[in-house]
Amino acid sequence: MLLGIGLPPITANVSNTLGLAPGSFVGAYGYRRELAGQRERSIQLGAASVIGGVIGAVLLLTLPAGAFKAIVPVLIGLALLLVVLGPRISGWLANTRHVTSTRVSPLMWLVTLGAGVYGGYFGAAQGVLLMGLLGLLLAESLQRQNALKNVLAGLVNAVAAVVFIIAATEHINWAAAGLIAAGSIIGGLLGARVGRRLPPAVLRGVIVVVGVVAIVKLLV
Repeated sequence: MLLGIGLPPITANVSNTLGLAPGSFVGAYGYRRELAGQRERSIQLGAASVIGGVIGAVLLLTLPAGAFKAIVPVLIGLALLLVVLGPRISGWLANTRHVTSTRVSPLMWLVTLGAGVYGGYFGAAQGVLLMGLLGLLLAESLQRQNALKNVLAGLVNAVAAVVFIIAATEHINWAAAGLIAAGSIIGGLLGARVGRRLPPAVLRGVIVVVGVVAIVKLLV
């Protein structure tokens, strides 16, 4: 949307990240019941998200402005495949030596770090990527994965926003960031109420639609 109204790519990315940060935390608050018992996991994976978010934000400010247009559609497409095929892949992995776990494995920590880099670099559809990865590695219900995803995405957006405010104030469109923040807060409240009532299959469908729309917007 921001690119569509004429904002430069970096300005759009930076302003979008600032605006989305509060919405993720509001969504996490709305899912607080599903977060029960996930404190230690949230801290461990949150550390990976914070580190990744800082790295991603620095990459956004140092790489060519148009680089993300070639990279991001591929990442979102991969995330969608993980969301759609996640249950089948998990079933296949269950017949091998791999098993999902409620504990934070080194692999889970590393992929969360990678998702944080992606989110700090290009925040859009970060949740799609996280949901796909958590679905493969974390032995929890989809709703509890979604609650954890809100926390991790919020941390990434928050630390990236701090980097942008410190090092890239000239790229911030405060009006756009403010409007997105207002929308993300309202959306976070409504999304938490609606999302926890959706059956897993419907929730996966919503995630896929959001991801496909993001890809189309980037390629058109």
